[in-house]
Amino acid sequence: MQKHLLAVVLMFPLLAQAGAEITIGTLYDYLDGGKSMLLKRVRNSGDAPAFVKVSVAELIYDASGTAREVAVNIPDNSRVETRALVASPARLIVPAGGMQTLRVLYMGKRDKERYFRLRFEPVLPQQNDAFGVSADDRERLSAGLNSLAGYDGLLFVRPAQPRYATRIDPLGASLRIKNNGNSTVVLDNFHDCSADGKQCEVSSRHHVLPQSVRLFERKAGRLYYFDLIEGDKTQQIELKP
Repeated sequence: MQKHLLAVVLMFPLLAQAGAEITIGTLYDYLDGGKSMLLKRVRNSGDAPAFVKVSVAELIYDASGTAREVAVNIPDNSRVETRALVASPARLIVPAGGMQTLRVLYMGKRDKERYFRLRFEPVLPQQNDAFGVSADDRERLSAGLNSLAGYDGLLFVRPAQPRYATRIDPLGASLRIKNNGNSTVVLDNFHDCSADGKQCEVSSRHHVLPQSVRLFERKAGRLYYFDLIEGDKTQQIELKP
């Protein structure tokens, strides 16, 4: 059964201080089998400091391929491994025109692929929180309150021994891609073009989770091509009309 990747890479309007504008770089990150740490850079292109709260949740898929979110900082008696992923610091003060680095450390098992949502939420500092902002500064920031976008990113933690076995089947009016491996494959720069390749739809990026299938419509007289990324290996696939 096809597993649908939970739509966790989102922009959402949040309340924060005026003049700040954050970005988190790529919205998808991949932690290879031999690595346990990732550095994520949060930039602020605005003219005021950004106060950003970072939270982590694991995405767990059931037998039907439906995902649910489970907070990582869960009680010790939970069935889900506690503190499998740590993001530090959990509070970032990003100066105007500057950058801060988030350190993401994975400490869980690597017997299968796992998925985590990293949420970067701009907030207004509160009394006794980890930002350490004075009452006068909090009042000043509140007066300039406006809307600022936050971001969700998705982290793929690959198993210790990733195995790739992708099958591509052009089936008349459809394109079937089956991932028979144990780690996600990426279909990057997916193009749907006219036969001469001169007129193309906007390119897209797709993920195919382990033991899942993706189906794409294949129209007559159209050229389709994309980069198939399996770990550190990339090959271009082209399906002519």
